[in-house]
Amino acid sequence: MEKSLLLQLTGEIPLFKIVDFLIESKGLDLTKKEIINGANISRAALFKYWNELERYNLVRITRKFGKTKLYTLNSENPIVRRILDLEKVLIAQALEKVSQKELIAR
Repeated sequence: MEKSLLLQLTGEIPLFKIVDFLIESKGLDLTKKEIINGANISRAALFKYWNELERYNLVRITRKFGKTKLYTLNSENPIVRRILDLEKVLIAQALEKVSQKELIAR
């Protein structure tokens, strides 16, 4: 599987893998187990960085039922907004490179 543009820039540090997966899943309610599986990280890695995600308010609880909590990316957070802006710039640059290659190929 090809790495996202964000992970190509930041490397595959588990914290960025978590954030990247949450960006891909923006708007979805996810359990920690789903985040672990989707980000392709270990349980230990999630719990190593989870306090930071909560401390900086990068994730928010969307629902609770029993002991289970569902989370999503906190798109109201200024840090998250900046990360999303960064991703938009990376996508724009990638599209520009593709367009330039197509023009050269013609």
